[in-house]
Amino acid sequence: MAVDMDRLHQMVGKMLGDLGGAYSVPTARIGFRLGLFDALHAAGPATAAELAERADGLAERYVREWALAQAANGYVDYDPATERFSLNPEQAMIFAIPDSPVYLCGAFDLAAAMIEGEAKVEEGFRSGAGVAWGQSASCLFCAVGAFFRPGYVNNLVQQWLPALDGADARLKAGARVADVGCGVGFSTLLMAEAYPQSRFVGFDFHEPSIAQANSHAQAHGLIDRVRFEAVAAKEIAERDFDLVTVFDCLHDMGDPQGCAKHVGQMLNDDGLWMIVEPIAGAGPAENIASPVGRLYYNASTMICVPTSLAQEVGAALGAQAGEAAITAILREAGFSRVRRATEGPFNMVLEARH
Repeated sequence: MAVDMDRLHQMVGKMLGDLGGAYSVPTARIGFRLGLFDALHAAGPATAAELAERADGLAERYVREWALAQAANGYVDYDPATERFSLNPEQAMIFAIPDSPVYLCGAFDLAAAMIEGEAKVEEGFRSGAGVAWGQSASCLFCAVGAFFRPGYVNNLVQQWLPALDGADARLKAGARVADVGCGVGFSTLLMAEAYPQSRFVGFDFHEPSIAQANSHAQAHGLIDRVRFEAVAAKEIAERDFDLVTVFDCLHDMGDPQGCAKHVGQMLNDDGLWMIVEPIAGAGPAENIASPVGRLYYNASTMICVPTSLAQEVGAALGAQAGEAAITAILREAGFSRVRRATEGPFNMVLEARH
């Protein structure tokens, strides 16, 4: 088979870009943890020596090489005339402003967690077995929580809940809300802060996540209106909820169909279920052409599919299951009214009612 040299050169160029991004993961994480991005953002341009001093007296030689690496990445700017490094406003949104909608510290941690879990997932390829949530990497659940937090901070209360028919008014008046698969509790607490008349319960089968969630509730002074319980979705005994939410986890469940049926039993007669799932196209051809689809397929290979396969049933929907597949599950579970209420670059929000 003849080699097309132009295509080969294009492919090599793509691989150099991809590998450069992969190599940036450990250096970017060091910058987040040691406050180097924060120091550039807070006090402005700096030489390597000045930046090292700002960041609690770090070693200048390490900081210089790190800063040049970030300049090569395009993550910081570099002025060769003054030998100063800086963050422009767009870079700051990604690397130094935690409540920015595109703050990506958690994304770098998630990439590292996937590498940490590589050997366990590889064994799953051979055996067909799953890798239980929390077992593939030391703090995968922390990274996942941090990755999704900026999206929740900037969309949950401002756009997603108001897009649901009647949900905003009901929450303002006082509602009972269950957040199923709540993880470390970011979504639950954001809702609780926005709707002081309502009461919230977060449920998750992962006890370390629930421990963190309860600590967050204590720190935010919300324990009078929010509690967290370690329990699997299909084992939740409480009933008569006005609203049930599921954020970016239905596709991770071993038995999403069983969970959907159980949620139907948890809701009161006029109850509403909000399902937030990764954005996906109509099928693989559309998804693989998208940068977001690329991220989700890779994350799904390393996290979502192994997690589901480790549970009862093991449906393994994957992060790119898409609206049609999710809607079919909801309708089979007895939800006659299902619609896409809104969407964003990373998520779609479905509304389901009996």
